Amino acid sequence: MALTFYQYPKCGTCQKAKKWLDQHGIEVDSVHIVEHPPSKEELKRLYDQSDLELKKFFNTSGKKYRELGLKDKVKEASEDELLETLASDGMLIKRPILTDGDKVTVGFKEAEYEETWKK
Repeated sequence: MALTFYQYPKCGTCQKAKKWLDQHGIEVDSVHIVEHPPSKEELKRLYDQSDLELKKFFNTSGKKYRELGLKDKVKEASEDELLETLASDGMLIKRPILTDGDKVTVGFKEAEYEETWKK
């Protein structure tokens, strides 16, 4: 089964992750995270499958995150509100997200990819 790779093509981190995947012969179905952001339900599933806090799914270094003043809102909002916010704009989501329907990684750290995705 191919992995689903939520990414933004102009993102340097996404490009590094894609290069790593290509070098290791790992096929992915790429999804443009801005043009086709994951739905609230998809994000809930990804969150449930990860061992991460929901705030780790936010692109905290992104312009949109700062413009919307989400730093404080993320601390106080409910899980439902956070998922709704993430689903509203793909630029708010930390990328890339890689999943096989069971495991999920958010962002790109080579060591984590080695451990999680290398065959």
